Amino acid sequence: MIKIGVCIETVFTELPYIERIKRVAKIGFPGIEFWFHNRRFNGANLFEEMKDVKAIARVVKDLNLEVTDFVVNSPEGENGGLLVEPEDREKYLGRLRELIPLAHRLNCRKLITCTGNKVEGRSYEEQRKNIIDTLNQASKVVEKENIILVLEPLNTLIDHPGYFLDSVKEGAKIIREIKHPNIRLLYDIYHMQIMEGNIISTIEENIDIIGHFHAAGVPGRHEPYSGELNYPNIIKRIDELGYEGYIGLEYFPSVDSEESLTRVKKRISV
Repeated sequence: MIKIGVCIETVFTELPYIERIKRVAKIGFPGIEFWFHNRRFNGANLFEEMKDVKAIARVVKDLNLEVTDFVVNSPEGENGGLLVEPEDREKYLGRLRELIPLAHRLNCRKLITCTGNKVEGRSYEEQRKNIIDTLNQASKVVEKENIILVLEPLNTLIDHPGYFLDSVKEGAKIIREIKHPNIRLLYDIYHMQIMEGNIISTIEENIDIIGHFHAAGVPGRHEPYSGELNYPNIIKRIDELGYEGYIGLEYFPSVDSEESLTRVKKRISV
């Protein structure tokens, strides 16, 4: 059975993270995720600030919540390195090794990874090979730790211009070439509606390698019930395909966060 989680970066942004988690739990969602362990999002900008992982671990245990995933490296590469750059390989693997104990403390089994932005002066084929080579090395690290890395394609038309991987078609090829059960795909329905559309058919073709989903409305990245996507139908089909993980709500509320999440829970729950 599909479960719906909430990214605590984009909701209740005026509150400390622990309070955000409590508010999400009160509304009735069973899982949370966040972006970086060492950065805070205030609704407009990211800035350096260490999250209190011990405190988060305590509160999610007390509230019987799951931490579904968090992010290894940023699209721009300054936070964990670029997969497209061979010079960043050890930086990336070091970051991954640093985060695994935090994941275990949170009882979190999935980490999100980004390819990073395209690098001028390197061919597409070279950058693609670098991604595969680094993820092959990463697979040896995460396999031992029972962690799954999910590789995320992003849209380059609105939110992430210059990002290397903006296609599920190419992302799926990379995952299938690596052929490791601990390296999977993150299918962000918002990003891929902007880039490709054809959401349900693409999910059907790739459900065997999808390790996590993200959801938001298109256009605007607001509530999933807004805009052009029929999320009840999408979620129903994902459920029919046998997916038993989480769909993470990663959207920016157009109204008060509590009101927004309450409405979303009523309208897209499975």
